[in-house]
Amino acid sequence: MTYTFIKNGTLIDGTGNNPMKEAAVLIKDEKIEQVGSTDNITIPEGTTVVDATGKYILPGLIDTHVHMAMELRNVQDAILTPFSYRFYESVSFLKRTLQTGITSVRDAGFSDIGMKKAVENGLVEGPRMQVSINPLTTTGGHGDHWNHSGVDTSLQSYPGMPDGNCDGKEEVRKTVRKMLRAGAEVIKVHATGGVSSPTDHPEFTQFSREELEVMVEEANFRKGIKVMAHAQGAEGIKNAIRAGIYSIEHGIYIDDEAIELMLEHNTFLVPTLLAPLSVLEAAEHSNTMAPYAIEKSKEVIEAHKESIARAYKSGVKIAMGTDAGVMPHGTNLRELGLMCDLGMSAMESLVATTKTAAECLGWDEELGTVEAGKFADLIIADTDPLEEIRALENRDHIVFVMKNGEIYKDDIK
Repeated sequence: MTYTFIKNGTLIDGTGNNPMKEAAVLIKDEKIEQVGSTDNITIPEGTTVVDATGKYILPGLIDTHVHMAMELRNVQDAILTPFSYRFYESVSFLKRTLQTGITSVRDAGFSDIGMKKAVENGLVEGPRMQVSINPLTTTGGHGDHWNHSGVDTSLQSYPGMPDGNCDGKEEVRKTVRKMLRAGAEVIKVHATGGVSSPTDHPEFTQFSREELEVMVEEANFRKGIKVMAHAQGAEGIKNAIRAGIYSIEHGIYIDDEAIELMLEHNTFLVPTLLAPLSVLEAAEHSNTMAPYAIEKSKEVIEAHKESIARAYKSGVKIAMGTDAGVMPHGTNLRELGLMCDLGMSAMESLVATTKTAAECLGWDEELGTVEAGKFADLIIADTDPLEEIRALENRDHIVFVMKNGEIYKDDIK
């Protein structure tokens, strides 16, 4: 039995409540035991004490849309890189993400159950993971990276990563079952085209509503399993919501009807504002982005901002997600400033990255806020994120990271 006592910090607890000064958190093993003022908590003998004077205590942050097994590379590199190389690369991606203050992620494709198990068993350092295995896609859809040259640059399938291409209700049903058999904790579908795919467009609708309903039906047979949808065009977004899909990823072309449906169905929106911006930034200094991705990013970036701003102002539930892997892992917290640019307050962006993100993952009873009984996922920042949210973009300002009561970073001075 081990105790850790974090004292004298300003607590931003993830609920949206006003910060608490001179706050303290007592951790017993992997759980939070008490939260209160520094002077009112009695600590057991032998407790490890962390002095957060002048600093800010927050829940561990959550990114609901990442790709931990990849970072985009140019076509030549994708073809020439050995198959197993990306597994070794992912070790640094996982550690970098955790050191950024992100203690939990929902992986939106290409991480298998072995990666999750390696983190859980302590073989590698990384955030807690919820995995989708491989996204479902139509032939010629967003996840089909067959090029007009005839070269296919899709990530290879293997026993723990079934092929996600499927067409028609019965193929869809079988593919969902294969993902569940492989350990998927959430089903991911490409309901529309996208920016990074070679032969489609974000507004193209993929999968019929009936096919999407089959995915939801199969997922619902497993208690707690839900479906998340890459959905960028308006019709594909509305098909996904009507089919019972619970989170819309990207949401580039959201119209008023889609907003009404999201409010009616209590659907989450995961904006990933950083994704198209990162494509354009990378185009300025590297050759990692294909010309079609650059052109489509230029086309969608302003519409994307307008859609997310309109959804936010209408009261749609927003959970922070980045599409990390499209941009370098560890740069995730740039998303918070981008959300604030569209009208969210710093506090609202933090709630989207803690409480609401935990709700999106179905983990809100265990994570997302600093409360007694929840897992001890905590970070400490040396700057006030409510005064300058973009300070968190520099991970040096995250001076302490705890996950499950275990300290992974302690740079407190």
